[in-house]
Amino acid sequence: MADHPRPVDVSTPPGLEPEPDPEPEPVPEPDPDPGALLEVALDAALAASELITNGRPADLEAVSKSSPTDLVTVVDRRAEELVAERIRRRRPQDRIVGEERGESAGDGSTDSPVTWWVDPIDGTTNYVYDHPGYAVSVAAQVDGRIVAGVVADPTHARVHRATLGGGAYCDDERTGRTTRLELGDPPPLARALVATGFSYQPEVRTAQARLLAELMGRIRDVRRMGAASLDLCAVAAGRVDAYFEAGLETWDFAAGGLIATESGARLCGLDGGEVRPGSVLCAHPDLAEQLLAALASIDPH
Repeated sequence: MADHPRPVDVSTPPGLEPEPDPEPEPVPEPDPDPGALLEVALDAALAASELITNGRPADLEAVSKSSPTDLVTVVDRRAEELVAERIRRRRPQDRIVGEERGESAGDGSTDSPVTWWVDPIDGTTNYVYDHPGYAVSVAAQVDGRIVAGVVADPTHARVHRATLGGGAYCDDERTGRTTRLELGDPPPLARALVATGFSYQPEVRTAQARLLAELMGRIRDVRRMGAASLDLCAVAAGRVDAYFEAGLETWDFAAGGLIATESGARLCGLDGGEVRPGSVLCAHPDLAEQLLAALASIDPH
C-alpha cells in the first residue's frame, strides 16, 4: 500500500500573526468654494429664521445661563439643532460650534478644513420680550479665515450675506430687492452714530457705562440694539457709523464681521489689534482710528 503524504501545518506560529490593516486616514478635502459654503449657510439660516418666527411657543421656557440677565430659550436650542441638521445634510464632515450645543465634530469621512460658527438666536433677550432686534447668524471658517456668512433678521425681513472677496449684500424679503453693501465716506467722530453692547456681568456693565458716559460728549449719539451680528450689519448698511463691544464670542461676530469687512469696514480689537473674542470694534477705517483713539483716552475706572 502506498504511503499517503502527511498534512502540512501551514498555520502561523503564535506571536507572528500579521498586523491588521490600519484604518484609512481621512483624505484631506480641497478648500471648499466660499460660494458653495454660502449656499449651505443660507439654507440653514433661513430654515432657523422660519422656525423662530413661526414656531414660537406660548411658553419659551427661558432660563438663565451665565447670569440672571443672560437668557436661553427652548427655541434657541431647537434652532441650533435645525441649523446643525441642515449643515450635516450637505457637509457631514465639518466641525460645528454653536452657542448652545458647544462643539460637535464631523463624521471623519474627510479631513475637512471647515468650521461652522452658529448663533441660533443672537439677541435672545429681545426675542423673549418680542422686541425687534434678533437674528440667526451662521458663518463658515476655512483654515482659520471666515469665508462665508449669513445674518438673517426676521423682524425686518432682511438677509445679510457675504463671501470673502465676493462683497456683501442685503436681500429685502418684503420688496425682493438685493442691495450691495458698500461704505461711503464716514463722518467725523463728533457726528458719528455709534452702537455698542453691554456685558451680562453687573460689575463689567458698570465699568462699560462709565466709559460710555465719557464717550457720549465726543460722538453724535449711541444705539444699544442687543444683537452683535445686527450691529455689524448695521455698520455695513450705514444704519450706524461704528460699533464696539467687549465680551463677545466668535459666534457673535463671525458672520456679521465678514459682512462688515466686505462692505469696506475695518474689523479689529478694542486695542487696534486683531479682532478676537472679548474685543471687537468696527467702522470705516478712517473713523475706526478716531474711535480707537477716543476709547484709549478714557479711563472707565
